[in-house]
Amino acid sequence: MSPVPTATTRRRRFGWPQRVFSQVLLMQLAIATGVTALATGLFLAPLSSQLDDQAMRRALAIAQTTASPELADELTGSRPTADGPVQQEAERIRLSTGAEYIVVMNDNGVRWSHTSPSEIGRIVSTDPSDALAGHEVMEIDSGTLGRSARGKVPLRDDEGRIVGAVSVGIEYDSVRARLLAAIPGLIAYAGGALAVGALAAYLISRRIQRQTHDLAFSDISALLAEREAMLHSIREGVVALDRSGRIRLLNDEAQRLLGVGPDVTGRPLDEVLGQGRTTDVLAGRVSGEDLLTVRGSRVLIANRMPTDDGGAVVTLRDRTELEQLGRELDSTRGLIDALRAQDHEHANRMHTLLGLLELQMHEDAVEFVTEVVGVHRATAEQVTEKIHDPLLAALLVGKATVAAERGVSLRIAPATLLPDRLVDPRGLVTVVGNLVDNALDAAAGTPDATVEVELYAEGRTVVLRIADSGPGVPAGQRELIFTEGWSTKELPAHGKRGLGLALVRRFAERQGGSAVVREAAGGGAEFTVVLPEALAEALAEAMAEALAEQPLPARGPAQTVAAAAEKTRDPR
Repeated sequence: MSPVPTATTRRRRFGWPQRVFSQVLLMQLAIATGVTALATGLFLAPLSSQLDDQAMRRALAIAQTTASPELADELTGSRPTADGPVQQEAERIRLSTGAEYIVVMNDNGVRWSHTSPSEIGRIVSTDPSDALAGHEVMEIDSGTLGRSARGKVPLRDDEGRIVGAVSVGIEYDSVRARLLAAIPGLIAYAGGALAVGALAAYLISRRIQRQTHDLAFSDISALLAEREAMLHSIREGVVALDRSGRIRLLNDEAQRLLGVGPDVTGRPLDEVLGQGRTTDVLAGRVSGEDLLTVRGSRVLIANRMPTDDGGAVVTLRDRTELEQLGRELDSTRGLIDALRAQDHEHANRMHTLLGLLELQMHEDAVEFVTEVVGVHRATAEQVTEKIHDPLLAALLVGKATVAAERGVSLRIAPATLLPDRLVDPRGLVTVVGNLVDNALDAAAGTPDATVEVELYAEGRTVVLRIADSGPGVPAGQRELIFTEGWSTKELPAHGKRGLGLALVRRFAERQGGSAVVREAAGGGAEFTVVLPEALAEALAEAMAEALAEQPLPARGPAQTVAAAAEKTRDPR
């Protein structure tokens, strides 16, 4: 048993429709009907006046033709009778022109002719003074024959004297009949126009129905509210572009990742972000899935989906932390491999030491142990003597161990001298780590594999130079290697490459510096990174004072740095 519809249901059923399609169709039909009715009324109003004017002009023209000097002679030479010459001439003209009446009167207003013979000899029912005064008159008036369109003219003799007047009437019912006869045709045209308008309204409404998926206005409003809530709550950046490349939509996360504000909506993408890979990826000039790009200090993954209207929607994911974890994983795996190889080498050394002891070659055993320990100690002392920042020194000591296991000699240049008052030591560690890793990869397997690291300060500026004995970088690729996502290496465990050098350049540019690559003196590649204001200001001034007090020839670089550090040390 079906439920009985409630009053609310009936009101929804017979009330104003909820669908966009239905509402638009009804509104367009109402507008088309109203415009058609208005146009018809505006056409009929002047049509009636035009028909009246035509009838009066026709009556006036007949009166002018009738009022001849011959008729004036007959008027003055005869009596007003039903069979007189004036009546006969007036009736002849009336019948030939289709006029309702033709009245010829003398200068006293007495009729000499009339449609009804009984009216001949009587005074006219309307005032003839204007016509007798020499004026031509057109009017709609009522007389003995009813309402008619009239034309009155004076009747003059051969000498031009007014001897009477001629009044001609056109039946007003015929004028009304012409108006009524025009209405069906006009309504037919209006109906045709209304039908065309209704068809156009229906087609437009059907198109709107397809575009709105036959939703109600309340549904669209709810969807918009849900879309706004969803876009501003998700942790992925969303950027919508129109077909011209202007930003149509930007959620909160996209503003954070791209470093822009909400006021960029409606502006071209190139104007907002400037030239670069990020702009090319978002604009679709770079194709592919999960495209890497760097914006500021953030590593982003972008995916672009075109829309039906020629625009596109781009989603952005922040991969900065994941990329850091991936690089740390690579470093950890490298250290594990190095430790595994070192363990194997340690086992070999222990076997060697055991053999020397069993052979009772005690002096040789002591010399062997001293030599093995001395190599590692010398490397650590060399690094810490020239690199006073603990994080950077620890990094280079670890990289030296990894390099040794890979058969690469990691050397610290003699001119290296770096204090421990760095403004951003972690950033410099990232730069040095990326460049050393790349240099080790390039130099490994080459004859006399060597990587040389040079770090020194010029005032508050830190200069980093890393050279390797690898194959080098072709001249045509020396700018391309700093592009996000570009790499010639195999994919690592985290599946992405081509970010290390891009991050190095971005880090340098953020500090107002630069990162370039050129051919090394002995072949291979040489990377140079300049970082202005990388040292604390107090330390830079202290170093200048120490150099002024004791020139470098008198004191070594390490002593100069130590003296500068002593000047800036906190007394607490």
